Amino acid sequence: MSSQKKPHLNLVVIGHVDHGKSTLMGRFLYEIKAIDERIIREYEEQAKKLGRETWKYAWVLDKLKEERERGLTIDLGFYKFETKKYFFTLIDAPGHRDFVKNMITGASQADCALLVVSAKEGEYEAGISPAGQTREHVFLAKTMGIDQLIVAINKMDTVDYKQERYEEVKDGISKLLRMVGYKVSELPFVPTSAWNGDNVVSLSDRTPWYKGPTLYEAFDTFNEPPRPTDKPLRIPIQDVYSIRGVGTVPVGRVETGVLKVGDRVIFMPPKVVGEVKSIETHHTRIEQAIPGDNIGFNVKGVERTQLRRGDVAGHTNNPPKVAEEFVGRIFVLYHPTAIAAGYTPVLHVHTATTPVTFMELVQKIDPRTGSVAEEKPSFIKQGDAAIVRFKPMKPVVIERYQDLPPLGRFAIRDSGRTIAAGTVIEVKEVKT
Repeated sequence: MSSQKKPHLNLVVIGHVDHGKSTLMGRFLYEIKAIDERIIREYEEQAKKLGRETWKYAWVLDKLKEERERGLTIDLGFYKFETKKYFFTLIDAPGHRDFVKNMITGASQADCALLVVSAKEGEYEAGISPAGQTREHVFLAKTMGIDQLIVAINKMDTVDYKQERYEEVKDGISKLLRMVGYKVSELPFVPTSAWNGDNVVSLSDRTPWYKGPTLYEAFDTFNEPPRPTDKPLRIPIQDVYSIRGVGTVPVGRVETGVLKVGDRVIFMPPKVVGEVKSIETHHTRIEQAIPGDNIGFNVKGVERTQLRRGDVAGHTNNPPKVAEEFVGRIFVLYHPTAIAAGYTPVLHVHTATTPVTFMELVQKIDPRTGSVAEEKPSFIKQGDAAIVRFKPMKPVVIERYQDLPPLGRFAIRDSGRTIAAGTVIEVKEVKT
């Protein structure tokens, strides 16, 4: 079955820094022969010279990332791999500093995630502490609509492949996953050693007590997500190019609906209308694009200067909604003190970012039951769930989560930290 025929999934790799995400994925790509052995050998030599031999697999991804950043064409080819059932695009090489931001803004609207957790003494504990990234990433993944997850309990070599440690880590992570709403009984927890390659592609005799799938097999336990072609067209714009001989080419991922050559589209908030002349995905011309497709499309009648990242394209008969205010249900992930009305951090929704003011704290919610704990609280703090009325400082496209999920999930960030994440329950549109 060629990759064209296999269903395509976007995979994001998440977890605390230093838990071995890059090394594990580098090892995986090497084992399934998605990377040339010569490249690994070259990195091995370089790593040895620096006395950092353990880095060779991690370098695979980091080197490719550098190459990707240097080149103008963003060829995701390096990050593609196939399993028996699926064709995967590995999003955003692991360990990326802006990972959280990218995860929110849809550069990585992943269908599924691999959570990498280190079994090493102290590292696992740091990851699940309140300030740890394991916690932050798991919560964000769920809020961002990633319902499918597999867990790699990595660095098993550092704990002598002990089943007790595997169970301890598995129990702790299960608690965390259950708390945010994952169905833990359905998730594979694979004990791995990226360094030795245990259970990455073939089952290891160092873990005779483990009877589950290898990492490679676990990827095939994912289900293909529905493609919402019957919903209104929405394409959040990631970049806009002006290409000589072609014209204006916005680039983005189709979230909902179908885009066809010849369609008239409107970009909101700027209210610019144009006609679609051609559509491309991964340098291939296509006649129509469906949800999940990352595309560039040439639009006639639109100047590059009229559009920017964060704008959203839709059909002229059902334009994207521009919010003057909106109400969201949020969970406060991190805050050093307390949040009151008037707080103005930064809103991240699909590909858009804008300062946003907490206008009114409507209700405090019990995060476990969802029932109202307090009407009009004077403040909310870390660990609280709440319903809040927000006012974006500039026009931004936002939709109700129940109507169009990809445009109804958002995060709130301040000084490089994710403060809260949530979903939109009501939108008050800008009067036009």
